[in-house]
Amino acid sequence: MKEEIIIAGFGGQGVLSMGKILAYAGLMQGQEVSWMPSYGPEQRGGTANVTVILSDNTISSPVLNSYDAAIVLNQPSLDKFESKIKAGGVLIFDGNGISRLPERKDINVYQIDATEYATANNMSKTFNMIVLGGFLKIRPIVTIENVLKGLKKSLPERHHHLLPMNEKAMEIGAELMKRFE
Repeated sequence: MKEEIIIAGFGGQGVLSMGKILAYAGLMQGQEVSWMPSYGPEQRGGTANVTVILSDNTISSPVLNSYDAAIVLNQPSLDKFESKIKAGGVLIFDGNGISRLPERKDINVYQIDATEYATANNMSKTFNMIVLGGFLKIRPIVTIENVLKGLKKSLPERHHHLLPMNEKAMEIGAELMKRFE
């Protein structure tokens, strides 16, 4: 098994954290892992993306030109990465702020309205976990148990009381995920 993933959006959406949690979960499952972030100098509002590779074998390079899965959380990311998904791969997008919808027919496209849900339900701090839960429904490459272990490792101890809320956010994400036709 080898899964090459790009997660992309604006700074402040939890893009890098989502990738880190996914990478930690892969480590907990004994997989080889690569986590390579890319972001501008802005903390919030600038573009951010992270490449995550999970594999049962040695990873030769963290640099990728195409992906098995892309999670895109804004229009610039959709524009940049839709063409770089391998045929038969997966594109997941949040509909908030998207003006041009995905157009490819040779990939599996899913929509998750995580921004809308998180805003309406005062869950903006768990937005990225809603998206991650939706992704794992489509591509169960790591277990929820290992995601929670990864989250515990990446969160400061003073925030460990938030773990149940993040687990609930992943469950909600799985429910919100829908195939885009």
